[in-house]
Amino acid sequence: MKFNKKELTLLLKINNMEKNQILHRVSGEGASYWGPGDIYTFLITGAESGGQFFSMLAAVPPGGGPPPHIHYNETETFYVLEGEFTFTLVDKKVTAKAGDFLSVPPNTVHCFKNESDVFSRMILTFTPSGIEKFFEETLERAYDITGVQPDNIDEVVAKYIEAAPRYGLKFI
Repeated sequence: MKFNKKELTLLLKINNMEKNQILHRVSGEGASYWGPGDIYTFLITGAESGGQFFSMLAAVPPGGGPPPHIHYNETETFYVLEGEFTFTLVDKKVTAKAGDFLSVPPNTVHCFKNESDVFSRMILTFTPSGIEKFFEETLERAYDITGVQPDNIDEVVAKYIEAAPRYGLKFI
């Protein structure tokens, strides 16, 4: 079936409207993944936001957090819900506690670490979306986040390093 330009434009508008509908995700409903020590639960994906952004909840145990890295494509924001994190932003260290917000533009070396002795939680948002595919590709799906986390850090690190260039990431 062929569409004229007007029909095609209308179909694209309808498609974008469907992707930008109101979303109510009930607690525990989003897909969860075992990070290297962390648990990530997707709150909204690019497919659900029309490609505008991706947000996830990160539950990070004591000592957890990613190595220093750079996103070439996304701004990454952090909103601390509970506990505290030490962020390294280029060569500066910042302690962020519950209620604190950070925004890290593309091309900025950064990382975070939970240096406390309790689980800490925060919401990470990436603008635009797309990086969620990196997590889906490299991490194991956590169907029961109360279960035992797999002991596969070496495997995850290898997947991270291999997949990173495809997603505009570089680990330092």
